[in-house]
Amino acid sequence: MKYFDNLRKSMTLLGSHRKTIFIGQAVEYEGTAMTKTLAHVNKRKLLELPVAEEMQMGITLGLALDGFIPISIFPRWNFIMCAMNQLVNHLDKISSMSNNKFKAKMIIRTSIGSKRPLDPHCQHVGDFTEVVKKMCPNLEVLRLNEPKIIIPSYKKALNRKDGKSTILVEYGDYYNEK
Repeated sequence: MKYFDNLRKSMTLLGSHRKTIFIGQAVEYEGTAMTKTLAHVNKRKLLELPVAEEMQMGITLGLALDGFIPISIFPRWNFIMCAMNQLVNHLDKISSMSNNKFKAKMIIRTSIGSKRPLDPHCQHVGDFTEVVKKMCPNLEVLRLNEPKIIIPSYKKALNRKDGKSTILVEYGDYYNEK
């Protein structure tokens, strides 16, 4: 199966779980290539937000603490930079700050922006995978660089029992190339 098809199948799988909710920009309305991967997800599970990344990460954390499994979609790593306070100081540290009383399992979906066929330049194609791994030792960050690992990676993020959150990093160029 192709890269994009694996992503769409993964989102359909996530959408079938009773506790999941999708949150972010362009989840309900067209706007990014990621939107099309949500085509088979029930519209009632899609929570469209304005461009307010820190607020989005905070809402996502609140949903996770309330028992949901939110899939928070940030179309580019560069956009997550606006939510780093929530990611580094809150999500990554919640278990430690609460003496392990709170765990917030959420799935964060992002991408290294596509350069082909049109290069949007440096503000949309950043890859902050390694630095986020170093800043957030309590989160798992997975690169989805091959189509065959997409579905198992999203299944792992959904079904994990350790309460850990997972950031899954897609490659925008692979949507049409692999």
